[in-house]
Amino acid sequence: MAATADETEETTDPPEPEPAAPRRPGRVALAVSVFGELLITAGVVLGLFVVYSLWWTNVIADRKAAREGDRVREHWAQQRESGPGALDTQDGIGFLHVPAMGNGEVLVEKGTGADVLNDGVAGYYTQPVRAALPTDGKDGNFSLAAHRDGHGAKFHNIDKLEKGDSIVFETRDDWYVYKVYSVLPETSKYNVEVLAPVPEESGRKKPGRYITLTTCTPVYTSRYRYVVWGELVRVEKVDGERTPPEELR
Repeated sequence: MAATADETEETTDPPEPEPAAPRRPGRVALAVSVFGELLITAGVVLGLFVVYSLWWTNVIADRKAAREGDRVREHWAQQRESGPGALDTQDGIGFLHVPAMGNGEVLVEKGTGADVLNDGVAGYYTQPVRAALPTDGKDGNFSLAAHRDGHGAKFHNIDKLEKGDSIVFETRDDWYVYKVYSVLPETSKYNVEVLAPVPEESGRKKPGRYITLTTCTPVYTSRYRYVVWGELVRVEKVDGERTPPEELR
């Protein structure tokens, strides 16, 4: 007996296609991916460097300057003999007070090299023109420098100074009160004439007792120099309470 069609035909499902092998990225795509990762890494490193340069160096410098400042005041307290009131030691010679800059007291040390200024202080010039110390009691230019960013950034707000603002230098025995009379927002970093005993570029033509503040400009660069000039208006003796002059009250 012959089998029926239903009995003899067997239905089968078509074979499933094999999964395609994953495509490997092309060389261009791989290069772009690697380059992107490198950019991200570089950005992170750069960001950390900026944080270190503009924040952490300030923290370290401020701490060291505070310690050195305490040493100076300890020396002053221990001195019994009369003297000029400025200690020309590695600890510092006095303190600069500039209310318009809002940076508190700034220890002043000898020299303007990075080894000095990086400690969060201001330094007086010893070259190419040696600064005249106010304690000498003679005409001349008490010229100073400090960083504008990083390492304490003691002159960061130098651009806030205007004609008539006060600059006070404190020693053990005296307060030297200066008044700003001229500002030079930008000049070559090789312009040493701004440090001259008579800084003619400031408008003065005769000897006097001047102070000059210098720092880098624009901010975060060292391309040019920003200069502020002041002239001594009076000297006050330090009393037993170290009462500051009225400009600092």
